[in-house]
Amino acid sequence: MRVIITAATVAEWMPSFLEMNSLYTSESNRFKVQFHQTGVGMLATAVSLTRLVMEEKPDLIIQAGIAGCFDTSVALGKVVVVKEESLADMGVEEDDKWKDIFDLKLEKSSYHPFERRKLPNTWLPKFNLLKLPEVPAITINEISTNKERVQQLIKKYSPVTESMEGAALHYVCREMNIPFIQIRAISNYIGERNKANWKMKEAIDHLNQVLLKYVDRLYKIK
Repeated sequence: MRVIITAATVAEWMPSFLEMNSLYTSESNRFKVQFHQTGVGMLATAVSLTRLVMEEKPDLIIQAGIAGCFDTSVALGKVVVVKEESLADMGVEEDDKWKDIFDLKLEKSSYHPFERRKLPNTWLPKFNLLKLPEVPAITINEISTNKERVQQLIKKYSPVTESMEGAALHYVCREMNIPFIQIRAISNYIGERNKANWKMKEAIDHLNQVLLKYVDRLYKIK
């Protein structure tokens, strides 16, 4: 089984790389793990993942990363998986309302790879091996800080997490029929710009603890 762990930055998966390097990265193993950095944002991620799929033909892509959270009842550092993604900043703000590409009739709501305006992960029943909480997410190019904008997003998409790369993973893998799972650790609450209140280190630590458990479980059932 060929597994690729990908993230926007190497910092997000480096602890797992250091731990797994001697375990699952040998070409002689029937179970092989590779690590991959896409770069930040949807554009870099889409191009990088498309090239990766074409060249490596993986059996599973694991996107690992930190994320902002809209729900303050979710503890910072908690690890979740994304069940569905929405594109949340592609459209126009008009008459104090946010209209996305579906509202503007620029895209059909269930035209592949979309289903009812979203990009769901239909492989979760098979690959959410640790039974992590499954949450809806949005992907944006500009981190949400404006209070009015945050409320717009909550009202329209009911998201729990926000990232800058998740939808690219879902789009590419659904288009190319590659199993995937997006694992996120909560580093901050949306709108909180005082980074003293963020839990970056804790989120990355928890994320990598889960990655190690996940890959071990995957190895045992391959």
